Amino acid sequence: MNIFFGQNQLKKNRFGNPEKPTKTVAVLGAGLMGAGIAQVSIQKGLNAKLKDMSREGLARGEQYIDKNLSTSVKKRQMTAWEKEGVLTRLTPVLDYNNFKDVDMVIEAVFEDINLKRKVLAEVENNTGPDTIFASNTSALPIADIAKGCKRPDKVIGMHYFSPVEKMPLLEIITTPQTSKETAAAAVQVGLQQGKTVIVVKDGVGFYTTRILAPMLNEAFELLTHGVSPDRLDKVMKKFGFPVGPITLADEVGIDVGKHVATNLAAAFPSRMGSVNLSPINDMVEAKFLGKKSGKGFYLYDGKKKSPNPEAAAIIKKYTVGENDSKISDEDIQLRMVGVFTNEAIHCLQDGILDNPVDGDMGAVFGLGFPPFLGGPFRWVDTYGAQRFVDKMNHYAQTVSSGERFKPAQLVVDNAKAGKTFHSKK
Repeated sequence: MNIFFGQNQLKKNRFGNPEKPTKTVAVLGAGLMGAGIAQVSIQKGLNAKLKDMSREGLARGEQYIDKNLSTSVKKRQMTAWEKEGVLTRLTPVLDYNNFKDVDMVIEAVFEDINLKRKVLAEVENNTGPDTIFASNTSALPIADIAKGCKRPDKVIGMHYFSPVEKMPLLEIITTPQTSKETAAAAVQVGLQQGKTVIVVKDGVGFYTTRILAPMLNEAFELLTHGVSPDRLDKVMKKFGFPVGPITLADEVGIDVGKHVATNLAAAFPSRMGSVNLSPINDMVEAKFLGKKSGKGFYLYDGKKKSPNPEAAAIIKKYTVGENDSKISDEDIQLRMVGVFTNEAIHCLQDGILDNPVDGDMGAVFGLGFPPFLGGPFRWVDTYGAQRFVDKMNHYAQTVSSGERFKPAQLVVDNAKAGKTFHSKK
């Protein structure tokens, strides 16, 4: 029921209706992410240009969309006639010609700050003064991407989750310079695309990536203390997550995980800088990049998955004692969910989140936090703030002497005052 009310709350555009509704979007990059963004746009009545640097890349993007729509026809979710009507709204392009009529450009290029700045400059030179530029980045601060651009008020973050056509969440990121009109337009597009939309403030990792990173870090730490990948996955699925953390790391990409973990460790060294990432660095060096390369923590053969003995050998190099049997399932769950939830509370404390509802919906619909638990803030309210603080302090004394488990001041204050994040009804 809490999830239902939360979703309904997010169906309203908190910025009001934009003065100029978006009718045409352009998506830069025809990979799986870009093609997915284009697909959900044309399926919901928007016109979309899909741009790529090569004909081959563009063709793959078109084929991806066509295949997904054909599957919908087979499942009788749409007719063949409706499919053709949807595809008429898609225009594949190789250049910026005719971009003057585009209301919003959404870039889905590689996660590189210099490339994104280059693309932003190209867009500003080839579009009208009112065109909005949205970056689909998972962790790079939007203000850094917008540095030196002509129209920072028109720049915003729109973080989609893969696969876009299946994942319901859209995380919109505003900077201090993003105008209310730009934010209103971005939220409206997200709602039109059928997304559950949360709006957060700019910062390294925003909200979802920032709270996922410490949980994956904790999984990597447990690996180096003898807990097997298979056990970690099983224990966290038992807690209620749809996939385990090690499978998730493989699906996201070990190289992507390394990149994000390194950036967040630099931004939050006291909480995220103590975990040894050497095994991950070695895996990237060995080209064990996850599902996309056929090898990660697991080996992939079609739909079959099995442990990767070479990855296990890398982890063993860094294992600090064989302590698997000494770590209970409950401790594995609470260590991982604890740092995840604690970072969510830090995000609320730091002003990245406006309210706990956005935090709960973002965790459930973007990261698979168990919906029956309502999200991290609802979970703490049920678990008990004082009990949570005590458990985190226990891990701070017995597992890590640094600040990895130090409870956020906001939950400490709640515990002292007997308060909850959500009002009691």
